[in-house]
Amino acid sequence: MLCVAAGLSAATLDGVWEFTITRFGEPDYGRATFKTSGDKLTGQSDELTVDGTVAGDTVTFAAREKDGKVFGEFKGTLLEGVLVGTAKFGDEAASWTAQRPAERPAGALKAHRFFTRTYHRQFSSAIPPVLHIFPGDSVSTSTVDAGGVDAHGTRRSAGGNPLTGPFYVEDAWPGDTLVVRFTRIRLNRDSAIHSEGIVGSAFDPYYLRDLKRVEGFDSNWKLDRERGVAMLKNPTEKLKNLAVPVAPMLGCVGVAPPGDQSFQSGHLGSFGGNMDYNQIREGVTLYLPVYHPGALLFVGDGHAVQGDGELTGNALETSMDVEFTVDVVPGQSLDMPRAENGEYLMALGIGGSLMEALQAATTNLAQWLERDYKLNGPEVAMVLGTSMRYDIAEIVDGQLNMAAKVPKSVLSQLRQ
Repeated sequence: MLCVAAGLSAATLDGVWEFTITRFGEPDYGRATFKTSGDKLTGQSDELTVDGTVAGDTVTFAAREKDGKVFGEFKGTLLEGVLVGTAKFGDEAASWTAQRPAERPAGALKAHRFFTRTYHRQFSSAIPPVLHIFPGDSVSTSTVDAGGVDAHGTRRSAGGNPLTGPFYVEDAWPGDTLVVRFTRIRLNRDSAIHSEGIVGSAFDPYYLRDLKRVEGFDSNWKLDRERGVAMLKNPTEKLKNLAVPVAPMLGCVGVAPPGDQSFQSGHLGSFGGNMDYNQIREGVTLYLPVYHPGALLFVGDGHAVQGDGELTGNALETSMDVEFTVDVVPGQSLDMPRAENGEYLMALGIGGSLMEALQAATTNLAQWLERDYKLNGPEVAMVLGTSMRYDIAEIVDGQLNMAAKVPKSVLSQLRQ
């Protein structure tokens, strides 16, 4: 049974609220901070100011733009701790709810252990979360390989980059940035699968036309976890001594994409996804935009090692043990994923061509330096023009991914 508050007051209204406004069946999200004085209500929501009144169980207010023009008019009641009401935006009617940010239970940060037998092959907000966690919490979990095989060689899912998750991060709200720090990405078995040929799009068409197949070639690998190397399971005579140092990474890390969009786990975009960037490994911090409450974080597609671009269409595909911690940067959104490790800031750019991806990556990095290091245009040019590097992260999927990166040793010389 719903209980109506016996008169709204500063104790029930003052502070931060997370809003969901629904128009034409589509939700829109935001935060507002309220302050009451007697029956007067004031507040702020991004660049909008709020003014209104409180009367008994009802709150009525207007949200105004900088010039004082009314953006929307709201009326609501508190029901079991949630503000519920109606709104008007000009002649358009809407409904709205607002809730307090979730409060962490008393006690220390929590270390979660999560293991599942159910995997998903889409990045989607329609998939129910498997676990709710708070900023600062850590999660230890595992992934299956791109074909759905786990650490014990048992097939747990159909192929196509099965994903572990999604994990719901409390207080991650649309317009925020989700921070994921990978503290452990480790091999958990001694085998990996691989393709035997480079994708045709990476070759000159005449070379590709004349390329001869080799019957019976075995492209499976064995992983020596003690020595930290990968070797072909059944090498040819010329490759008998080939031992490649492993560098475990995750090909897929992403949040639920905007709106009602749902993408197969081979896809990548502003939400992250199948980015296949070989620097998403242990010790990296990844920054992702939040499009839905809780962000809904997915991980998967472990690679024992991968060269730039994932030239063969897959890498040394294997299952993985993964540990990460999460945090949230409120009110700060991104257009594209970002990452950093001990050496570099790395801004990703995803586009339909290498040029589009390059432009997106360069823009992403320039915006990062402008915002966090307070550099102007010419100052950004001096830093990036002398010190920037590009990595070709992914060239085999529908969207291409490039990384623009700058050494932290250079940035450490900038005056704050």
